[in-house]
Amino acid sequence: MKKKYTADYLIEKRKHLWTNNRSLEKDKQFTSLVALEICNDNDLKNEIISNPEKLIELCFIIVDKDKNTVPYFFNEVQRDFVKKLNKAIDDYNKGLITDISLLILKGRQQGFTTLVTAYQLSCTILNKNFEGYTLADVNDNVESIFQNKAKFMYNQLPYNLKPTEKYNTKRQLIFEKLNSSWSIDSATENVGRSKTINFFHGSECAFWKHGIAKTQAGLGEALTKNAIKIYESTANGFNDFRTMWKNNEYINCFYVWWLTNEYKTEFESEEIKNQFLNNIDIKSDWIYERLRWLKYEKKLLDTQLYWYFNKYNKYIDKELIKQEYPCFEDESFLSSGKCYFDKEIIVGRIMKIENRKPLKIGYFSYTFNNNKISNINWCNDEKGYIRIYEDVKKGHPYVLGGDTAGEGSDNFTGQVIDNNNGHQIATLKRTFDEDEYARQMYCLGMYYNEALIGIENNYSTYPTKKLKEYNYPNIYIRETEDNIADKIQDKYGFVTNKATRPIILGILKEIFRDNIDWINDIDTLKEALTFITNEKGRPEAQLGEHDDLIIGLAITYYIRTQQRYTVLIEQKEEDIQLPFELQDDDNYIDELVGW
Repeated sequence: MKKKYTADYLIEKRKHLWTNNRSLEKDKQFTSLVALEICNDNDLKNEIISNPEKLIELCFIIVDKDKNTVPYFFNEVQRDFVKKLNKAIDDYNKGLITDISLLILKGRQQGFTTLVTAYQLSCTILNKNFEGYTLADVNDNVESIFQNKAKFMYNQLPYNLKPTEKYNTKRQLIFEKLNSSWSIDSATENVGRSKTINFFHGSECAFWKHGIAKTQAGLGEALTKNAIKIYESTANGFNDFRTMWKNNEYINCFYVWWLTNEYKTEFESEEIKNQFLNNIDIKSDWIYERLRWLKYEKKLLDTQLYWYFNKYNKYIDKELIKQEYPCFEDESFLSSGKCYFDKEIIVGRIMKIENRKPLKIGYFSYTFNNNKISNINWCNDEKGYIRIYEDVKKGHPYVLGGDTAGEGSDNFTGQVIDNNNGHQIATLKRTFDEDEYARQMYCLGMYYNEALIGIENNYSTYPTKKLKEYNYPNIYIRETEDNIADKIQDKYGFVTNKATRPIILGILKEIFRDNIDWINDIDTLKEALTFITNEKGRPEAQLGEHDDLIIGLAITYYIRTQQRYTVLIEQKEEDIQLPFELQDDDNYIDELVGW
């Protein structure tokens, strides 16, 4: 009787052959025999169909990081992820979960794009009516994944494992008899609408130009109910990927850099090694504090510590080490670049309040007649654009600053603070017509005890002009110099210029440093993380990000000096109490002084 082989047995045989010979020619001879065995042994074929990853280690060939052509055997983190994926598929089939969606948060070059690409290719070869689909962040990566990974692996397969091709283009493989396909594209808002996808792979999704949410909306109903969905990326600040990571709707898979076995560096000499280890114990720089933690808490090898140290030293922007090779989850989401504010403080505040919900979300309804606003009412709406974190309090003084849509932004914003304690208590953010923005700001200001309102006038004076027309009672007034009349004039609204911009941002920077607990809005804090100092030293939103809420809040804190700081306490006559009771005679004064 012919001997029966299992996939695991054959994989171990292939590994043994490669370890002893390191011969690609002998490996190809072996994989050709394995391919024949798969075609002739239905039990082996069914085992591989049920476990597509086994075909990868049986027959796939890749180009490794050192540009060597080698058999594809999984590394430590790849093997762990395959186990998690198989468990998710098994749990779905048992009805324990309703969706197969996994997120991979990783360090650089741990091999997940290669793994998921190989897995999809294996599924495409083994299954009928399969449609795999990958989205990458940019076109260069699209070409790299398809040509250097998928096509190379496919072309190296034994001929009898290659199905009959219908199309084999620059971005797509279609197998005619199987009616199966795998294709790749760059992530845009309208991708995948005409597809029926069994397996979706989002590569470096934290860097997608249009964000993950818009791309998911573009996919629409393309994904089947049992589709496998894998999103993998290094982190890129507090964006859609981080939101997905924190919302507990996905199976999160975090892989620290030291789980990748090859991340080690040998010392040049024993003297260098001793000096390095001694520095870890005595020096106080951030990198040495981190190395002490890795050495004594995480028990890393000296060669791993040296690898991390050398990687850190090669970065011009040292903060990149946290994003590219994170040691814990939250660290990886810290944005790189020269953040204007203290990132650690901001991240700490986000982590503390990210599960808190606003007190109310909605907008204001009103009656508008004869250029007057009346009948103002709050409308609760989960999709509303005003977020209230603390409701109005009687007698409290409030300030409302606003930033209008202008260069690089489509949003109008408003920020409300309680001027008695400085706390941020409400925000407004939306794309508006200017008159509607002015009306909502009017309503928001009236709601908060006729708050002092100051709106930026740089790109348009129209909202401030409308507030005056509506007879809003408390508008910020700035002083300007009339050069002709040689006197100071009062004008409504705030102007951000070379003189005022550094001042308002400096005030906000101090508040974020010393009183971060005043800030209650997550979106404002996220904007702060991407507000950087550019190469010319100018604080601004980094490319592709916005600063509407930051500028609005900076204006708010700056103009607060035109609003009182104290709480007005109204006492009814019956509430007034004296320390004695008036008598009918004239002795009450004597009683007061103790005579």
